[in-house]
Amino acid sequence: MIPSRQSADVLLILLSLLLPSFCLGIRSFPTRVVDAVNGLGLGPDGLSRFTEAPDYRNGAECPGSSNREYDLSCDISLVHIAMTLDSKYLRGSMAAVHSVLRHASCPEHVFFHFISAEFDPVSPRVLSQLVRSTFPSLNFKVYIFREDTVINLISSSIRQALENPLNYARSYLGDILGRCVERVIYLDSDVIVVDDIRKLWDIPLSGSRVIGAPEYCHTNFTKYFTDSFWSDPVLSRVFGSRNPCYFNTGVMVMDLVRWREGNYRKRIENWMELQRKRRIYDLGSLPPFLLVFAGNVEPIDHRWNQHGLGGDNVRGSCRSLHPGPVSLLHWSGKGKPWVRLDAKKPCTLDHLWVPYDLYRAEDHTVGSTSPASSSSPLPGYWGYFL
Repeated sequence: MIPSRQSADVLLILLSLLLPSFCLGIRSFPTRVVDAVNGLGLGPDGLSRFTEAPDYRNGAECPGSSNREYDLSCDISLVHIAMTLDSKYLRGSMAAVHSVLRHASCPEHVFFHFISAEFDPVSPRVLSQLVRSTFPSLNFKVYIFREDTVINLISSSIRQALENPLNYARSYLGDILGRCVERVIYLDSDVIVVDDIRKLWDIPLSGSRVIGAPEYCHTNFTKYFTDSFWSDPVLSRVFGSRNPCYFNTGVMVMDLVRWREGNYRKRIENWMELQRKRRIYDLGSLPPFLLVFAGNVEPIDHRWNQHGLGGDNVRGSCRSLHPGPVSLLHWSGKGKPWVRLDAKKPCTLDHLWVPYDLYRAEDHTVGSTSPASSSSPLPGYWGYFL
């Protein structure tokens, strides 16, 4: 039986009162979402202006799912991806999802767990409808992140965007997602995947390691913490038995069983609480992860996070690719490709993002350029991929 909109809304209110305070999980309701989106009156802000993506399907070589009659969010045969979903970065999220499906060997074997903010200007229900209208056959679930969970732990950062509570949702995935979800890939909304996501999923986490990510040991690690931190003889000893390297938290493979068993959410919160009393870092949600995990991360090939394409956190200047092959492009930093493209001030590498953009405006045509096309403005760069 399909619930009516009124009964569904009542159900959500009751659940918000009964469930724990950290999150609320909801399914996208199987209504006539295309008609609903068209009637939302969201045209002026562009939220409803997404063209429907191609219907990517499995090939004959893809195995059948072992759990199709049950909740797919628990199906261990699928690749599970967690991403945040909000109105500000929706265009980036849509492009990221599109890129994953476009390059996946078995796109029907991918499940997306979207985390949406409770007080986003566009409700999680509407965001869910927009995802469904853009990707009609996508396997996904939307969860509401209760921002009051973390709001009192957030300290000021060098860039206001880094203070968004949704940036901290990755620390709560072990609580937000069902306990049946034992492993997940976390992706930021400003990435493009140009390789088969199954390859990243299949990377094992050796020993007792909880997360895997590309490490950058040549980076000056000391800059991620204040002089007050390094001058404290007790605090600075946290890395005493480790060889810490910088890693970017926008792309991580996470073992949620070990995460829950080790209560890593609380370990991260402990550092955030200390930061509120003593300023030991300036960069939002990244430093607590470094404090807990740096030096004990499963090293993943750098091709899976060509990060920094958004420039630094102040100027958002243009960057070039790091040497080597590319499986994932990441516009971490202040500059976002859709913003620079719309302003007609794109960086060279921003054009690599365009083929995955599903946004359509009166003067903007998207999704018509093939990445391998000879008409690409950057034909030389495609030799890095795959």
